[in-house]
Amino acid sequence: MNILTMLWKNLWGGNRTMLFPARPKVSDGYRGLVKFDPELCTGCAICRFRCTARAIEFRAGKGEFVWSYDPGQCTFCGRCIEGCKSHAIHQEEATPPIYLNIGDLKKSYTVARKTTVKPAPAPQAAVPPNDTQSPNPAPGGAQ
Repeated sequence: MNILTMLWKNLWGGNRTMLFPARPKVSDGYRGLVKFDPELCTGCAICRFRCTARAIEFRAGKGEFVWSYDPGQCTFCGRCIEGCKSHAIHQEEATPPIYLNIGDLKKSYTVARKTTVKPAPAPQAAVPPNDTQSPNPAPGGAQ
C-alpha cells in the first residue's frame, strides 16, 4: 500500500476510536461514597475510630464539632457505616468523582452539639399550713 494512500484514509476517514465515557463504570465490589447527614449525627466519633484509611476526621469543641471526610483517601470499605448507631452516614452507589488535586473532594461540616433535654420536675401539690390541732391526737395523750 502506498504511504500517501494510507495517510489520505487516516486523515479523511473519520474517527476510528471510541470516546472515553464521562463516568467510568463502577466495579462490582464498589460500595459507594460516604454521605453525611449532620441533622442525625450525635457527635460520638465512632465513625472516625472505625475508619482504617483515616478518611474521616473529627475535631470536638465545647459547643460544636467538625466532621470532615476525604473521598480521595477512602477505601469505601463501609466500616464507618456499620459503626454509626444514629445512621448519620450512609453510602451512595454513585460513580466516584474525578479529581485532579489531593484534597479537592474533602468536605467539612461544623455541627452544634445536641443537648439532652431533661424533663422538668413535676410540680408538687401545695400543702396548706396546719395551724389547728389535728383531729387525731397522738397516742399516750401527748400533743
